[in-house]
Amino acid sequence: MHQGITRGLLILGLTFLLSFQSAFANWENPANKYLDAHKAYDSATCPFKPSAIQHYVYFARDRSKLKGHPLLSHPAFAGAQIMYQWAELEPERGKYDFSNILADIKFLKKYNKSLFIQLQDVTFYGDAIAAPDYLRSKEFDGGVIEQVNKSGKSEGWAVKRWNPKVRQRFALLLNAMGKALDGKIAGINLQETALGDYEIKDKTFNNKLYADAIKANMLALKNAFPRATKIQYANFMPGEWLPWEDKGYLKSIYAYGEEIGVGLGGPDLMFTRKGQLNHTIAMMHENSFSVPFSIAIQDGNYIGYTGADGAIADSVKTQRVNLVPKLYEFARDFMGVKIMFWVDQAPYFEEDLLPCLPLPANNNAKKDDNAD
Repeated sequence: MHQGITRGLLILGLTFLLSFQSAFANWENPANKYLDAHKAYDSATCPFKPSAIQHYVYFARDRSKLKGHPLLSHPAFAGAQIMYQWAELEPERGKYDFSNILADIKFLKKYNKSLFIQLQDVTFYGDAIAAPDYLRSKEFDGGVIEQVNKSGKSEGWAVKRWNPKVRQRFALLLNAMGKALDGKIAGINLQETALGDYEIKDKTFNNKLYADAIKANMLALKNAFPRATKIQYANFMPGEWLPWEDKGYLKSIYAYGEEIGVGLGGPDLMFTRKGQLNHTIAMMHENSFSVPFSIAIQDGNYIGYTGADGAIADSVKTQRVNLVPKLYEFARDFMGVKIMFWVDQAPYFEEDLLPCLPLPANNNAKKDDNAD
C-alpha cells in the first residue's frame, strides 16, 4: 500500500514537472514583445519615401549654429527645434525675456522655416540648473531637486513639478509665452517625464502626485498655446517599469493628451532597447490617437546609443552602418509619428541624414546672416 502511494506521487510529480517544462518552453517574455520589430525595416534605403512627416533639426541650446546651416535651404526641413531654459526666459520673478526666441523666429522666417520650442525645466548633466534663482527659495520648498544616480553621482537637477507653487509659476511662464509667441511658432514641447531610475528623496513627492502634476502642466500648455502644435515628451514615469510594474501612470499621460488635444512624444528613438520599446514606442504603436506623435533622434541615436551611455568605442563609430532610413521608416510605420526632430550631431547629420534628404539644385540659402 505504501509503495503504491509513493509510486503514484512520483508519477504525479513527474507529470507536473513535464507540464511545467512544456508551459515554460511556450512562455513568451512580454518584455521582449517588440524586440525584433525593427527587423522588418532592415531593407529601408535612402532617399526617404514620401510622407506627411515634418522634419526639424534639433540644436539643443546651441542656437548659434543656425547661421549658414543646411536646413535653411533644404525643402525637407520645416525648421529648427531649439531648447530654451526657464531661467533665461524668466531672469527675474515675473519679468520675462523672450528676445532670443523672437530673434530666432525672425531669422528662420527669412528662409521660410519655423521654430519649434523645447522648454527646459530639467537637466541631466552636472551642476546645470534650468530653474530661475528665485524659485530655489523656501517659498517653493527649494524649487529643485538634485538627480543622483545609484552611484551617488549627480545627473542634473529637476524642477519640483509636483509642488503646487512651482507649478503655478510654470503656468504663468507658459501664459506669458503664449501671449507673446502663439501664432509665431510652429510648436512647443515640454521636456520628458522621466526623472531617473533611483528613489526620489523628497518627502513631498509621490508617484501619483507627479503624474497629476504632469497633466496639470499639459493643460496649462494647451490653454496658453491654442494655435501652436503642443507636445509633451512622455517616456518613463517614476514608480513603474513596463510591462512588469504597470501602475497606469504613463498610459494615463497618453490618454490625457488625447483628451485635451496635446500631442505626445519622446527623446531617443531606440528601436533595439526594451526600455524605449516597452514605454514610448509601445504607447504609440498600440494605440490610435488623433493628436500628433513626435520622436527625437538625439545624441548617439544615429548609431544606436543615447547620450546617457557615456563613451562609445571608436570602433562602433567608424564601423557604423547608416541607420537613418531604418529610423525613419520605423518611426513612420511602426510608431505612427508625424514629427521628427533630428539632432545636428557630427558627423552623422551630414554623412548619414543629408544623403537621405538630397539638397535641391538651386541653393538660395543666405550665408551671411546672424542668428543673434
